Amino acid sequence: MSIQEHSQGKSATNSPLGPSWLDKLCPRERIEITHIQGAVAVAEKTGIDKAEKSSTAKSAVSHSLSTEELLRSTLAVLAPGTALRDGLERILRGRTGALIVLGIDDLVESLATGGFTVNVAFSATRLRELAKMDGAIIVDETISRIHQAAVQLVPDPSIATDESGTRHRTAERVAKQTGRPVISVSKSMHIIAVYVNGRRHVLEGTGSLLSRGGQALATLERYKKRLDEVSSTVALLEVEDLVTVREVCTLAQRLEMVRRIATEIEGYLLELGEDGRLLALQLEELMAGVDFDRELITQDYLPLAWERAGAAGDHLQVMAALSSTDLFDLPAIASVLGFPAGEGLDSPVIPRGYRVLARIPRLPRHIADRLIEHFGNVQKLLAATSDDLQTVEGIGESRARTIRDGLTRIADPGYPERYA
Repeated sequence: MSIQEHSQGKSATNSPLGPSWLDKLCPRERIEITHIQGAVAVAEKTGIDKAEKSSTAKSAVSHSLSTEELLRSTLAVLAPGTALRDGLERILRGRTGALIVLGIDDLVESLATGGFTVNVAFSATRLRELAKMDGAIIVDETISRIHQAAVQLVPDPSIATDESGTRHRTAERVAKQTGRPVISVSKSMHIIAVYVNGRRHVLEGTGSLLSRGGQALATLERYKKRLDEVSSTVALLEVEDLVTVREVCTLAQRLEMVRRIATEIEGYLLELGEDGRLLALQLEELMAGVDFDRELITQDYLPLAWERAGAAGDHLQVMAALSSTDLFDLPAIASVLGFPAGEGLDSPVIPRGYRVLARIPRLPRHIADRLIEHFGNVQKLLAATSDDLQTVEGIGESRARTIRDGLTRIADPGYPERYA
């Protein structure tokens, strides 16, 4: 039986909590339940129901997401400054525990027994008050409504779990069985743990996250500086036609290292929410152009047949999937980039010219593609005259002169220092 029925004067005899369950609550809890009853009445009067709310709100979680994506989306709604995080911190400060399921469907309902239906708008204070009662709380995917409270969850006991406490064991099993994120607030350990499928993530305090994020950012700055040095060296060698497989693999390696450090920082930013805005600005500045450079290096050096087949993006994914050990193995990187297995690291390679053309200001991408298609590699591009450039479709006299001037400056040995 729901609170709504109780407020309408219907008999509570069949309630799983007994006919006098409301009288057993402390005064503060009865006041909060009264407020909730009022909210239900207002919602009914204005026609705000679950279906309408769900159709307009953006879902925070989805069964179509992978475990990693679902965890990241869940951490986003748990970031400092959100209503859910505020409610969880209130529970911690009140030295009580809680078990909260994010999302409701037939499977979740089949595991829930007892308790009562509230179906009210979500708020941090309501979450805190309802957590005082034993049992789990079930909210919708959008974290906009609280559906049930004081619920006993009975997941499949055969599901493996490494947890020892009853609340944490239940949370892990429910998360695995339903695919829904489950939050467990530990009263004794004073921590908030999030369970997503088979993953367990403990939320850290803002101070700890800022400290770790700052350390990672300092590391990123050092690696980015080294990346810029390697990139400048490769740029010079490309012009002088002295590039080898070793230089290309080293540049790809440095780009991937920087990307991985940035990804780690993004994880901290996700958990920090509004508190991480300064770190986010610094990260954005450091990472400007890095993703573009990763695409250019594959387009410049990937075998032509693979590049035409649109395999550049696939090779970037393979590079990202390399283990930390393989990332330090230049032959392994050479294999990912499509260099023949028998080709040594000191074998010469000729770039197509995408990285060189990217250094010419205001050159449209489709024009760069036509130049590469026409000339084939960077050395032929550098040797092309203004008249040669005008033979390419879409390039007139003015643009040909601009491109020729740009290539001349790039070919100047002092260019990287003067124009970087």
